[in-house]
Amino acid sequence: MAYLAPRLGHFRIFKHSVSACRLLGTAGMADMGLALSRSPLERLDFDNVALKKLPLDSSEEPGVRQVNGACFSRVKPQPVTKPRFVAVSHEALALLGLNGEEVMTDPLGPEYLSGSRVMPGSETAAHCYCGHQFGQFAGQLGDGAAIYLGEVKVPPGQDSDLLRENPSGRWEIQVKGAGKTPFSRQADGRKVLRSSIREFLCSEVMFFLGVPTTRAGSVVTSDSRVVRDVYYSGNPRNERCSVVLRIAPTFLRFGSFEIFKQADESTGRQGPSYGRHEIRSQMMDYVIEMFYPEIQRNHPDRVERNVAFFREVMLRTARLVAQWQCVGFCHGVLNTDNMSILGLTLDYGPYGFMDRFDPNFICNASDNSGRYSYQAQPAICRWNLVKLAEALAPELPPDRAEEVVDEYLDLYNGFYLETMRKKLGLLKKDEPEDEILIIELLQTMHNTGADFTNTFRSLSQISCPTEGEEEEELVRKATELLLQQCASLEELKAANKPTMDTRELAMLLSMAQSNPALFQMISDRATIARQLEILSKLKGLMETSQEELQSKHAEDWSGWITRYRKRLARELEGQSDVRALQEERVRVMDSTNPRVVLRNYIAQNAIEAAENGDFSEVQRVLKVLQKPFSSQPGLESPAWVGRGQTTDQGERDEEEEEEEEEEQQQQQEAAAAAVSSSSSTARTPVPYDSKPPTWANEICVT
Repeated sequence: MAYLAPRLGHFRIFKHSVSACRLLGTAGMADMGLALSRSPLERLDFDNVALKKLPLDSSEEPGVRQVNGACFSRVKPQPVTKPRFVAVSHEALALLGLNGEEVMTDPLGPEYLSGSRVMPGSETAAHCYCGHQFGQFAGQLGDGAAIYLGEVKVPPGQDSDLLRENPSGRWEIQVKGAGKTPFSRQADGRKVLRSSIREFLCSEVMFFLGVPTTRAGSVVTSDSRVVRDVYYSGNPRNERCSVVLRIAPTFLRFGSFEIFKQADESTGRQGPSYGRHEIRSQMMDYVIEMFYPEIQRNHPDRVERNVAFFREVMLRTARLVAQWQCVGFCHGVLNTDNMSILGLTLDYGPYGFMDRFDPNFICNASDNSGRYSYQAQPAICRWNLVKLAEALAPELPPDRAEEVVDEYLDLYNGFYLETMRKKLGLLKKDEPEDEILIIELLQTMHNTGADFTNTFRSLSQISCPTEGEEEEELVRKATELLLQQCASLEELKAANKPTMDTRELAMLLSMAQSNPALFQMISDRATIARQLEILSKLKGLMETSQEELQSKHAEDWSGWITRYRKRLARELEGQSDVRALQEERVRVMDSTNPRVVLRNYIAQNAIEAAENGDFSEVQRVLKVLQKPFSSQPGLESPAWVGRGQTTDQGERDEEEEEEEEEEQQQQQEAAAAAVSSSSSTARTPVPYDSKPPTWANEICVT
């Protein structure tokens, strides 16, 4: 994992400027002073190749509109009032050759990184794309809130691993939340503090977890406000406009190629560039030449090149979703427009890291059907690849695409099992029974309501068997260890409440028998089956005591641990240094199973502190998540404990200038806060690596 030192510091500029002064005299010294006083963001070296290589909309007409025959439209970011930094990621900014401290202390930094001021060399635009949303083709979508600022040349001396991942030699940068674009539809192109902090933190933690992702360089908030109905409950409130700086080799996605789609049979919508086959060819040439140069070099035949490109996208996608599954990450909105053409995690909305293991975990409260549940993610990504293949035809022959897609499942399973073996410390042998052992572990976790992250982290404390050990005692201790991560009876009851009213369920069951056609229009059998399964489980829990449940959990875990230790014993066969093997096993497991992830309650604490003017918890959480596999003394728990009165100077100034209006806004916010977090000031902070507190169950992300 690379930690990049800044490459463009004062020393290099100063040394160069002194030489210039000897030649230019006093005038040169004046120029040098001007150069040194410049914002570091004004020194970025832009080379906006995408706007040169891909069609750019000639119209600069403001407002929402259909964009035909173009991949980008020029836009103007809309300034915000009194922008200020919430946090920056030093590591992400280093990709651009920037020093995070310099950016944080730069008076112009918040203006440039909120889109309120445009950097020299930047060309602002919005990308046009389409997408299948929840299985239906939605037609033109595009960057409704994100604005392309340009592409920054990779600074000298960038890490070689990063250059292999980004062979284009440039980093595309965007600001998300900087105002309307032609693709904003009914929205205002703005983002608020809640969503901005969530995207900023998760972009960075995914990188430090080793999962391919777009990056986030900063989050800026302001005194500008927009109205949002957080829970779609009819209780809107004013929230601060906030902006995230996003960084990636490119933000092109599967949906970028769907702008050429013919009219969809189900929705009747078609892509805005339907029939423009020459643009599809142009886009494929651009993507392959810029981001897959080895494929371009190794395949002179165009068809073979395109097949190799699609196969590489398929491989990266399979590996990515396997990594998601192995850290318990659920994206929440796996539409084709949220799938990166480079195999990166893209667009952080209603995502979630699993707490209690549940294969049916749904992180997006708007996903009523469970289409994008945790266990559905591998299949959905395959479905999205099929849609990408359709979008690339005829440049990608359909029969060749089908052959590639058929490779997906085996590749995914291979990536998944490879990582899962590391998580269990099975390093020396690959046995067919390993897959069964993993399935049994997940089933036991599900039955006992075990915490996903902490259970896997605990496994390194279960040692390989050695001679002279008391097996029964060791199994008992290991069982006690894992029981600490299991849910109580009340927690399991709460987790197994049906999301559908029993009367509605009874009506749908009757309809499925009497009128199957109508039933299929308003529901589906998978949803009904899930509800019946939940009801059955709840019935069993209602008839069980806590003592009986604890005994059953202990029995389940001791059985699995016994099988696990037998498998570990086979790891020792033929090994002369058992101690060295055990140390290697612990090292690999503890560098594969994170100690801490961005649980919803951790993000929520940081958000609520920031909404009250205290940004320190956002910065603290970022620091913790930069080392997710390590213990960090002094950073075990949140520093913020429900400080409700803290405000920053920008908020106080606004109150002085607009007292009456601001008082009304504050009253609205206070009322909404009372609904959404009535117990926030009474919360007892828990360590970042603990199971979530009870109140975390109330967090709703849509």
